[in-house]
Amino acid sequence: MNIHMKSKIIEICDKKIQQKGDNVGLSFYAFFKNKNSEPELLLEVATWWIMTEKLDHFEKATKIKRLIQTM
Repeated sequence: MNIHMKSKIIEICDKKIQQKGDNVGLSFYAFFKNKNSEPELLLEVATWWIMTEKLDHFEKATKIKRLIQTM
């Protein structure tokens, strides 16, 4: 996953945590607009989320942030 996407994920996790607290859950769709403008990147993140990390549909933003930071 490229550095731009990692930064975007961390930024969105931080924003959601600040807005809703440490227990806020996110799906990988939270990192994309409702348009399918970046299908390759969406597939890359979905593959990482589902196949590599074997995450549930919704996961805590704190967990996602921690996983991204250790990549």
